[in-house]
Amino acid sequence: MPAEPRRRFPILAYPAFVRLWIADAVSSLGLFVVNLGMQFLMIHHLGADQADIGIVRSAQWLPTLIFGLLAGVWLDRMRRRPVLVAADTLAAVVLGTIAGLAFTDLLTVPVLAALVFVLGFTTMFFRAAQQSYLPALVPTRVLPRAWARIEQTMTAAESVGPILAGALIRLTSAPVAIVVAAATHAASALLLAGIRQPETAPEAAGRRHLITDLREGASWVYRHRTLAPYAIGLHLWFFFNSLVMTLYVFYANQDLGLDSFAVGLTLGFAGVTGVVGAGLAPWAGMRFGIGRVCVFSDWLSPLAYLVVLLAPAGPMAVVVLSAAFALHGVGMGLKGPLEGSYRNAVTAARLRGRMNATIRTFNWGMLAFSAPLAGFLAVWWGNRATIALAVGGLVVAACVVTFSPFRTARMPDDDDAPAVAPPS
Repeated sequence: MPAEPRRRFPILAYPAFVRLWIADAVSSLGLFVVNLGMQFLMIHHLGADQADIGIVRSAQWLPTLIFGLLAGVWLDRMRRRPVLVAADTLAAVVLGTIAGLAFTDLLTVPVLAALVFVLGFTTMFFRAAQQSYLPALVPTRVLPRAWARIEQTMTAAESVGPILAGALIRLTSAPVAIVVAAATHAASALLLAGIRQPETAPEAAGRRHLITDLREGASWVYRHRTLAPYAIGLHLWFFFNSLVMTLYVFYANQDLGLDSFAVGLTLGFAGVTGVVGAGLAPWAGMRFGIGRVCVFSDWLSPLAYLVVLLAPAGPMAVVVLSAAFALHGVGMGLKGPLEGSYRNAVTAARLRGRMNATIRTFNWGMLAFSAPLAGFLAVWWGNRATIALAVGGLVVAACVVTFSPFRTARMPDDDDAPAVAPPS
């Protein structure tokens, strides 16, 4: 890998990364369009309640719970770019199918859950391949900036996507929003197919056994002095964050009286402040240490959702919820590029696929359980009581990383990164 060029925007000197960056921005826009579009499709076209929404969201994350660890082993034995192209292509086909069935009134909740399961399968492979592919495109010293650019575009899409989806739903329909999302995945596949930088073939699997590879990846994560508490805290964060986000659109629309555009607008504020947070992340990580910045970010989530819990019904709800998601976006923007950079920098290239897959499997696997749980709890207890439970759980997640060695984590130097720190 060449040394970092001395220029104002050194990241632009790596054209393969730039192409990946643009493709990710396009597909991320589609991701946030479909997230809102799917919820309003269920609420207004299929008459779904919170339990139905939870089941469909569970189907989205169930592939990771079932296949996530196997995907990590497989990706450590394969070139990653072809996986990215195939995943985006299949996602476009699945989303187009959902929209087509909705237009013809043939879509049902069980059929949607089955198609969302396939969509979750493509997302699992895309994110796993992307996280392991990116470190091969830039030097380690540039990695925090590269992750920051990825996070900034993700958070920008988080801002624009829900607003675009809300406008499309209000002016046309939810199926139209899903068609737009399908087009973004198709465009991303074309961009990724055009990357010309040769990709080094992973080392041959030889006589390695599947169970041995799985055990090695999990052992690396959960025996590591700083990765272990980070991963456990992150798993808890995903579980309790999902309780809120499974219910949020239904809660804002049915309990607080907001229409699709207003709901999209409130979610969009997380993207606006997330862009700012991601831009500050490299500087903050160098100035205060990656661990301290991530710990600070983790405490913003329960605070933001406490504001969501206390939001009043009516016009003021837009203001209060927008402020809540603006606060949430700051935390996600700061944390995202730093945690992604750190965990890949302290892990050897041959283990990155399994490391990312291990963490992601339990993160997204949590959603497979928490999404239906959120729906059923909301039906039994109510939306606000379930959100209150989630706020308490997020406090516990923040405590796990606050009182652990991860609090003092810092990025390794280029010379130290390939060697990798000992697991304990």
